[in-house]
Amino acid sequence: MAIFSALGLGFALGEFGWFGVHAGGQQDGAYRQVGVFQNVLKKIQTDYVTEPNMNDVTAGALHGLIESLDADSSYLTPTEYKIYKERPLSGVAQVGLVVSKRYGYATIVSVQPGSPAEKEHLGDGDVIESIGEQSTRELSPAVIRLLLEGKPGTNLTLSVVRAHKPDSDKITLTRVLPTVQPLALQQYEGSTILYLKPGVLTASRVDEIGAQLKALPKGRKVLIDLRDSAGGDPQDGLRLANFFLKQGTMATLEGQKFPKQVFAADPTKFISDAPLEVLVNRGTYGAAELTAGALEDNKRADVVGERTFGQGSVQKTIELPDGAALLLTVAKYTAGGKKIQDEAVTPTVAVGPAVTEDDSEDEAPAQKGDPALDKALELLKAKTS
Repeated sequence: MAIFSALGLGFALGEFGWFGVHAGGQQDGAYRQVGVFQNVLKKIQTDYVTEPNMNDVTAGALHGLIESLDADSSYLTPTEYKIYKERPLSGVAQVGLVVSKRYGYATIVSVQPGSPAEKEHLGDGDVIESIGEQSTRELSPAVIRLLLEGKPGTNLTLSVVRAHKPDSDKITLTRVLPTVQPLALQQYEGSTILYLKPGVLTASRVDEIGAQLKALPKGRKVLIDLRDSAGGDPQDGLRLANFFLKQGTMATLEGQKFPKQVFAADPTKFISDAPLEVLVNRGTYGAAELTAGALEDNKRADVVGERTFGQGSVQKTIELPDGAALLLTVAKYTAGGKKIQDEAVTPTVAVGPAVTEDDSEDEAPAQKGDPALDKALELLKAKTS
């Protein structure tokens, strides 16, 4: 098994050019590392305090190898990949969490309003230490997301480490079928400012926003709240940005072997030149980051709030000879010369999070209410239509 796994690793090294493989075909570095890997496996097998399960050892090594690249790349064992391929794509119950991996563990990106997770006061940045008895440190991002799902009415037990609290909490959540939150609409400043909070940027939600903008009377201003907007197709994020842009580059997408794509604003899709502000936080993830990045980089709007999460990539599924698979990042989106996956979107005007009644006294924010919203409204009021 040790030799087979080392050969599997050798396949991966040769295929993707890691550990010193260069475009010129020089693979000496890769072969040396395969030799090191074989030697380490042999020492573990012969000298470890007890006889180890080499399947677990090599699977753990491959998990670590792939996940060292970025938060979205995964190695799936043959068993995991079989479950992944057979997973249902509809009718799946959830607990209202969008998760990624940070610091080696599953980290909550955002929490759906009204979900079981919100009712237990889980929040952005909380770390899921374990799911049931399984440490998330040992699980790939793809498997973590699978474990959070299940049949309606089934229970899920999490061990969660919250910000500024040293001890983990054991929390049991009941999975429910997800509900689609409506587009949040509000008027500020005597109806001169239209506030829109889209949630997930689905195609239909972006269409709703487009309809609102087309019906917007002249002289009005727009505030788009992308805080905790996670998920959606990247193209819908760019389409939303295009509603406010007549021209300019919104983003690029490229990778080592991925043909470079440039996404320029299409003047035929432009809708509104209304004064605009955008709200973001650390729960702004994926498509919404592309929206914010495109509008900020083209100086169409101030981006107000916190640094976003940092997710903007394309994955490719690569099946391996033993039935395992790689979910490998092959391209990343860039806005304003910065890769969103690596550097996220930095706000034009940084404002910390609001304080809620659940925050402890020793947490950093010192201002109650919604300071980011207040700042965005202040900036909008100063803009002329």
